[in-house]
Amino acid sequence: MLPRNARLPLGFSTLGCPQWTWPQILDFAATHGYAAVELRGIQTNMDLTKVPELSAERLGEAKRQLAARGLAVSCLGASAHMHEMDPTKHAAQLDEGRRFIDLAQSIGAPYVRVFGNNYVQGVARADILAHIAGGLRTLGDYARGKNVTVVIESHGDFTDSPTLLEIMQRADSPAVALLWDAHHTFVSGKEAPEDTVRQLGPYIRHTHLKDSVAAGTDRRYVLTGTGDVPVRRQIQALVKIGYPGVYSFEWEKRWHPDIAEPEVAIAQFATVAGQYLRGAGVR
Repeated sequence: MLPRNARLPLGFSTLGCPQWTWPQILDFAATHGYAAVELRGIQTNMDLTKVPELSAERLGEAKRQLAARGLAVSCLGASAHMHEMDPTKHAAQLDEGRRFIDLAQSIGAPYVRVFGNNYVQGVARADILAHIAGGLRTLGDYARGKNVTVVIESHGDFTDSPTLLEIMQRADSPAVALLWDAHHTFVSGKEAPEDTVRQLGPYIRHTHLKDSVAAGTDRRYVLTGTGDVPVRRQIQALVKIGYPGVYSFEWEKRWHPDIAEPEVAIAQFATVAGQYLRGAGVR
């Protein structure tokens, strides 16, 4: 999946740089030693299947631009969520998932991220988990022949390992796996990273890493290593199990415009996470 070069397996999500153009994203990634970019919207467009640079007419050029800079696309971030119980709404979510899977196949991205994402009032826990798993299995069946895996993110109401494990087991698909948002399982799920990896490690294919501090009843995102989220331990736990994927920085600048600028935060993550990886024995 990663380019054959000497870079560490670091990536960042375009959620962190919502004003950057496609060339800016690629140039910054290459300049700062990143191996991959995770696409979650480009500028004002969150639907990657409607981004001009990724259209069928221009996709070949986009792939050439990636290759010229030694970059891979690690994951495509869809907004699709599997908890919708209304058949029409559920079908629309599956349609978005399929469109993203098609784009992932075309651009060579191995993963498409979707959400669970919520418990539904009045629906029994077992029923909603079965419904979500069914949606994941449907998308997995579509993705299998396209060399793409659908990954559900630990997000929303589903940030604890036992529930995520149950969803994985219910989905029971070789083309369905987990995107470990390590911030959410620590902050919301109240889990130590080593415990999360022990329970979910075999399913983890992609990551979201970020740091934060308490801010009243909420959290405030801060530069990596300056908060109280154990990012170093999260990375160490993944290295210990031989995690083969990208360590992807999700700086939520699009949702929190007051946090540090991407030129600062994304550059700083490359330095700090690089140190963490080297300290864990990754060369």
